[in-house]
Amino acid sequence: MKTYLVTGAAGFIGANYIKYLLRIHEHIRVVILDALTYAGNLGTIAGDIDNERCIFVRGDICDRALVDDLFARYKFDYVVNFAAESHVDRSIENPQLFLLTNILGTQNLLDAARRAWVMGRDETGYPTWRAGVRYHQVSTDEVYGSLGDEGYFTEQTPLCPHSPYSASKTSADLFVMAYRDTYHMPVSITRCSNNYGPYHFPEKLIPLIIKNILEGKHLPVYGNGSNVRDWLYVEDHCKAIDLVVREGKPGEVYNVGGHNEKTNLEIVKLTIATIHRLMESHPEYRQVLKKKEIGPDGEIDISWINDDLITFVKDRLGHDQRYAIDPTKIREELGWYPETTFEVGIVRTIEWYLNHQDWVEEVTSGDYQKYYERMYKDR
Repeated sequence: MKTYLVTGAAGFIGANYIKYLLRIHEHIRVVILDALTYAGNLGTIAGDIDNERCIFVRGDICDRALVDDLFARYKFDYVVNFAAESHVDRSIENPQLFLLTNILGTQNLLDAARRAWVMGRDETGYPTWRAGVRYHQVSTDEVYGSLGDEGYFTEQTPLCPHSPYSASKTSADLFVMAYRDTYHMPVSITRCSNNYGPYHFPEKLIPLIIKNILEGKHLPVYGNGSNVRDWLYVEDHCKAIDLVVREGKPGEVYNVGGHNEKTNLEIVKLTIATIHRLMESHPEYRQVLKKKEIGPDGEIDISWINDDLITFVKDRLGHDQRYAIDPTKIREELGWYPETTFEVGIVRTIEWYLNHQDWVEEVTSGDYQKYYERMYKDR
């Protein structure tokens, strides 16, 4: 039985990864380490925790004593590190927090793994490692910086981060590779494009747009909305990470992209149109609207769900124009490809949010509301 340490698994991608692992692999054990900061929600994974196959520990990846104790107690085979401060706007407001978690936390995990997994030294003086172990870092395409109108990020693209968030993730990646080169540590990195899907915290574009539409609020779009992102359905990403951890070559980086390039404005308009269409064909969904007005047909009016909700706000500082990933390497070496088109994935995502408003209410109470008002009130 393989034992995983998965950090940050109460967050968006980590929670989906946990659910995927437990569903796909029968003979595994997963230990979750999560500090449950604002974007971590224990309720997201509560149904997965049984204290046998899936164990939850609340704690900080920067806590050396705690992490060392977990390695000693559970004898991990794999470490998959999702734990990170991940929102660009927050990194502009408070850069230091991103250095603490994203860089020092990663280094602490690497050192704990090194202490636990090194068995001795070879004739050249390099450490020898316990067989079958792997440290995996979940990274982002933002470490590459920004693209022009053409071209794609490959694994050979120079790293050129532009925000405090992406700079911290780049630094973490470089530490991972430094441990590969210095200690011959068995590591891997995946760099993904923008994820979307269930359990996405509503500070990010798609869930924020869904939430605002249901509340009858304006939809904030940075600048003129022309920034381009490559969108990847979260379960496709989870499949890619699983493949890389189990079958990827040690010491390698794999780019994971969705081949779904769209401008932010396209995303917003498509989300508006999809919600309108779903509520037209399934009137029962209209009950989740916070803004309820009765139309001339006696039904809850949805005519106001249109592009007039869009409002353009002051652009983000250092806003990268375009991201697009070339996933050729992971396709050719591991057989992975993005199975979910955006047109299918966005319907699945919106339907999930319409059916799980209790989850949205839980994660957006309190501090999130204060943050939202502060970030957008003057834009």
